Amino acid sequence: MAPAVRGLKSFVWQRLKSAVFDDFSKEEEWKVMLLDDYTTKLLSLCCKMTDLLAEGVTVVENVYKNREPVPHMKAIYLITPTKKSVDGLIDDFIAKSSSRYKAAYVYFTDFCPDSLFNKIKASCAKSIKRCKEINISFFPYESQVFTLNIPDAFYRCYSPTLERTKDKDAVLQVMAEQIVTLCATLDENPGVRYKSGPSDRASKLAQLVEKSLENYYKTDEKSQIKGKTHSQLIIIDRGFDPVSTVLHELTFQAMAYDLLPIENDIYKYKTEGSGGKEKEAILEEDDDLWVKMRHKHIADVIEELPKLLKDASSKTKAGEGKLSISALSQLMKKMPLYRKEISKQVVHLNIAEDCMSKFKSNIERLCKAEQDLALGTDAEGQKVKDSMRVLLPVLLNKSHDSYDKIRAILLYIFSTNGTTQENLDKLIQNVQIESDSDMIRNWKYLDVPVISSFVAQQHKYTRRDRSKEETFQLSRWTPVIKDVMEDAIENKLDSKDWPYCSRCPPTWNGSGAVSARQKPRASCREERRSGARLIVFVIGGVTLSEMRSAYEVSDAYKSCEVVIGSTHILTPRRLLEEVKSLSKPKDMVCIKDE
Repeated sequence: MAPAVRGLKSFVWQRLKSAVFDDFSKEEEWKVMLLDDYTTKLLSLCCKMTDLLAEGVTVVENVYKNREPVPHMKAIYLITPTKKSVDGLIDDFIAKSSSRYKAAYVYFTDFCPDSLFNKIKASCAKSIKRCKEINISFFPYESQVFTLNIPDAFYRCYSPTLERTKDKDAVLQVMAEQIVTLCATLDENPGVRYKSGPSDRASKLAQLVEKSLENYYKTDEKSQIKGKTHSQLIIIDRGFDPVSTVLHELTFQAMAYDLLPIENDIYKYKTEGSGGKEKEAILEEDDDLWVKMRHKHIADVIEELPKLLKDASSKTKAGEGKLSISALSQLMKKMPLYRKEISKQVVHLNIAEDCMSKFKSNIERLCKAEQDLALGTDAEGQKVKDSMRVLLPVLLNKSHDSYDKIRAILLYIFSTNGTTQENLDKLIQNVQIESDSDMIRNWKYLDVPVISSFVAQQHKYTRRDRSKEETFQLSRWTPVIKDVMEDAIENKLDSKDWPYCSRCPPTWNGSGAVSARQKPRASCREERRSGARLIVFVIGGVTLSEMRSAYEVSDAYKSCEVVIGSTHILTPRRLLEEVKSLSKPKDMVCIKDE
């Protein structure tokens, strides 16, 4: 039974099936499955327990923990090639007389170092019936979004304390190898290009990825050299678009993750009534309503959700008058058939109402100023002549917290390509954010000008004209990455600013200009897009609005799927804390796992 998964998640599940479970397809006996923290998260993202049962797995255990022995059953170890996981495997078979399982079938997510392999060989070789590397070192976070398993990548890539150490190069190498496992899972050997800039991070990573792709496809399991596919992999540094990281977004998913305390995709809410219980809901793609609503503007969500609820309640002729959450709770008790459907709708209505209460109390006032600063024009299209006059009312408003004021100051700095040292000191002092001032000052480590100078002038990406697109006045900003995606598909990226590391397929080589002797532009574009895939990787975190852009561009260019990924998913608050940590010594930084 295939799981109801989409896109990347489906690719990962199919790869797991062919690399792991197909080895046991002819056997009709139950097996135990051992996972570590990484593979537990990996499996939870792409399958359910029912899918594992269908593959003959009856028990799933943690390889780190003490377990009851089941000596009559075979054990499948799906683990990372780390000392901790390998020690867990060895402990299960170290004593021949009391092995926990009948035999071990070991599948490493990535390349296993010789030191660990020799350790296994010396300790329990006779108990191991199979040992394979399956090359899946990324998380399929959503159907078109992936993250890497490197929680400290932001600090290791951008901290000045590690600038002259091997740590930075080491983390780029790990990132390159993990990106290659994504390409392998998608069966792609893309042309690799990057955004040139003041730092060499993107170019270094691009070269490492290209080299790793060459090595992988020379030594893959079929032992065949795979040619370049009609796909592109574009690598971008986080400082390329700082605006999208701090702006208040009003689309449902981005707004909820910014304003509400959602941790690990879990939303907590209370049921109505005096004895209201706290409940949890996981925001995931198994929920079709979440997939339908997540990229819509909050105004549309607030309009559509009550209609859906009314439709559901009308099925029992119980939906008279205005619907409230308490009335829906009563309704659910009477109609078990629609309980699941309505409970999801109630969750999303709770989220939407929580977002709107925050928006009405504070955020609405902020959004106009933020949009004007980000775009340099107001809602009527008039140029903003004095950015400081836009910023000051935000800073003087006592109802805005320090985080919101820091975000507004950053947008002011980004819009003016830096400010003077004197002006920055005054802003920090007047708003009384001295203890958090590194959230602003440390952007220089991302090559974003904080103090203006002739040298630090950042070359800004030429934006696409979106004046004819319908937008809400408080949501006029479009992430720069969306322009990049569309320009890449239309072959409009300048090869000087976006150089290739690899020889690229002729269908998307060059500037995109077509002479009269060649095919007309439209058919050339159709040929290029046929079966093409655009993979975008952002070093140092991707925002939820940038994730949304991947889906929007895929919908607009039907034949080209856009997949976006990064080291981790960013919310504005998380990013500001990470930026603040950059100037701290390594031993003082608390790395938060994904």
